[in-house]
Amino acid sequence: MKACYPGTFDPITKGHLDIIERSAKLVDELVVLIMVNPRKTCLFTAEERKKMIEDCLCEVGSPANVRVEIGSGLTVEYARALGCRQIVRGIRAVTDYEYELQQATANMMIDESIETTFFIAKPEFSFLSSSVVKEIASNHGDISRMVPAAICEEVLRKY
Repeated sequence: MKACYPGTFDPITKGHLDIIERSAKLVDELVVLIMVNPRKTCLFTAEERKKMIEDCLCEVGSPANVRVEIGSGLTVEYARALGCRQIVRGIRAVTDYEYELQQATANMMIDESIETTFFIAKPEFSFLSSSVVKEIASNHGDISRMVPAAICEEVLRKY
């Protein structure tokens, strides 16, 4: 089975990387899908995020069945075009669940043959988001436990 893990990944965190590693074990192919949303202001370009994710995957010895793509539009339609039968999402807290439930239900209405699979964040990543990383980095805080070493300096350089 082929799955995609969509997100903004601005920047990728250790929590994202954990979901990638765990979900890649359960599918034949996993596409980490950087979704471009023109309504969202990102710190990094889509191409920079793609390279950062690829660098992080190399650092941890990524499984051979993981690749990174950039997409736009509706995630479920992009997943269908890629031949994915599954969308992977991470949940950190109840608020994530409420949002993800709405998205998964909307996706079902568009294409009920594509399932959404939720991965619960490990406790050490339950607070972690790209927004938290950017807030701490913008105030020159230590983000080394939040983002992979391969990109830590790159994130800090933006500030």
